[in-house]
Amino acid sequence: MPYSLAIFDLDGTLADSFPWFLRTINDVADRFDFRRVTREEIEELRHASSREILARLEVPLWKLPAIARHARRLKAEAAGEIPLFAGVEAMLQTLAENGVQLALVSSDSEANAREKLGEAAALFSHYACSASLFGKSAKFRRVIRRAGAEPGKVIAIGDEVRDIEAARAAGIACGAVCWGYAAPAALRALGPDLVFERIEDIAPALLPGAVNLRDPTPA
Repeated sequence: MPYSLAIFDLDGTLADSFPWFLRTINDVADRFDFRRVTREEIEELRHASSREILARLEVPLWKLPAIARHARRLKAEAAGEIPLFAGVEAMLQTLAENGVQLALVSSDSEANAREKLGEAAALFSHYACSASLFGKSAKFRRVIRRAGAEPGKVIAIGDEVRDIEAARAAGIACGAVCWGYAAPAALRALGPDLVFERIEDIAPALLPGAVNLRDPTPA
């Protein structure tokens, strides 16, 4: 079905931040006194939910706000090291040109998000950033109200189990991408409305019947 509003996650969905995360996670673990992650555990954790990951790494919930603030500072310092995935700008441009409002809901700060997006930042009509780990559904509802969109014509697109859970809590469709933090099998197991194997699959799925779609693959 055609969608009037597409709400995107940033890290792992539009921005290729997983390599940065792998380089950073154990420094953050040492700073906040939770369990380090071994290379052997990475793939296992990609199949786990956010709550399961917190339990396995022994992260107390009360530490999450401080960890999030620290992570945002680190991302601001490393913004130049975190590129967008190839084809993201063209995909977003195609959606915007065909009348889809774009929104960004992210755990990162709006300033960091805009810097990562570069010129593509101007394509987004709505930002709801600095979301808590389990606070995305409230951000989704706020964006939907601001956009004046019908929930039945809204889709949230992300790369983690919690993105699917938040979309369902907000009563909107959910799309899962296969190139981010969570393993594709873990996302498929939850039965999202749409699954995207490639960035170039997003615009045709959200704009069925549209013509003159841009090719998001760089020449």
